[in-house]
Amino acid sequence: MTPHPEPPPSHVRAAFGQRDAEPELIDGGPAWRCGDAAIKPAGKPAEATWVAKTLDSLQVPDLRIGRPLRSTDGRYVVGGWTATKYLAGRAEPRHDEVVAVAIRLHEATAGLPRPRFLQTRTDVFAVADRCAWEEESVPLHPDLGGRTFELLTAQRKPVTLPSQVVHGDLFGNVLFSGAASPAIIDFIAHWRPPEWAAAVIAVDAFAWGGADHGILERWGHLPEWPQMLLRAALFRLAVHALHPASSQESMVGLERAALYVSALQ
Repeated sequence: MTPHPEPPPSHVRAAFGQRDAEPELIDGGPAWRCGDAAIKPAGKPAEATWVAKTLDSLQVPDLRIGRPLRSTDGRYVVGGWTATKYLAGRAEPRHDEVVAVAIRLHEATAGLPRPRFLQTRTDVFAVADRCAWEEESVPLHPDLGGRTFELLTAQRKPVTLPSQVVHGDLFGNVLFSGAASPAIIDFIAHWRPPEWAAAVIAVDAFAWGGADHGILERWGHLPEWPQMLLRAALFRLAVHALHPASSQESMVGLERAALYVSALQ
């Protein structure tokens, strides 16, 4: 059984100006709404601080951004927690709109320097990313994505698109609220072509979001789209094969997406 997330302690809430706010878990966590703030575990402080500084100054047309909140003494991270302005909305199956958000967002992040912490990340997602791009090789569970990963690697071709800072996990992290502009509530940094980040959304939407196969084809005008889809599928297969919470049930949609991507090469 998954343990229930613990809310931010009172001294953390006080540090972010929400001393008297009652914590309310947002969509199963890990973030908690505390008044007009969303407070969540910071993970690695260097990465959390980079995200906060980046989102604090990022300007993207027609996009709401969860701006970071500083503590009363000016810090972005307090006791292992970080806070942003709470944004109303919820994730919805508006998959093409999420891809459009990715394109606008990555036009704004194109000039950002490569974060130093990316070179030392060893989490499942970082390892899977490097495996997809032939920068690392690790054993992958054959029944949870490794076998399909090996089959798809034969279709990899060299790509020429330049890399930049991108959000590598926008599926589920874009919120919609009526007529308001879409909102992003987090930033999972990767150093890849922006077309790859768009392809990850398309693969996720087809695998797990109920999207039809058109989501894999409608964005074919983007440069080197078939290979971006392939790298996105390889990334998700590697994550699935490495992640301790993966199951045969979650593999079904991913397998279907991977086979369709393979047919588009």
